[in-house]
Amino acid sequence: MRLLLDTHVVIAMVNGKFAGEFPAVRRLLIERIATGVVSVASLWEIAIKSRLGKLATDLPVQQIPDFLASSGLTILPIETLHAITHAEPEPSTRDPFDRLLLAQCQIEGVQLVTRDRALIGYRLALRF
Repeated sequence: MRLLLDTHVVIAMVNGKFAGEFPAVRRLLIERIATGVVSVASLWEIAIKSRLGKLATDLPVQQIPDFLASSGLTILPIETLHAITHAEPEPSTRDPFDRLLLAQCQIEGVQLVTRDRALIGYRLALRF
């Protein structure tokens, strides 16, 4: 099983809150029942929000990719097919980052780990 971590899950990891907020997902990753993946789209979203002053992280944005890799996570690049694919069924969210993550889930055969109300009931979201 491969899990794509939504941006807010990545932020929880970076800020040292992952174990408390996502214990079931943490167990899946630690026990190697699942492998974790982080989209470049989430890194992009974190960078944008940090630059705008809408997000503070415990690590400088430039250090986040290395931190994630050292945590055993794989960075998923944004490929052309990811950018042009519409997730089916059409998600209710209009957020372009959410739509890109869902397209990546569909193409890559991964499940999205999220608590986002707009995505939690979506067929590609992990239920935990």
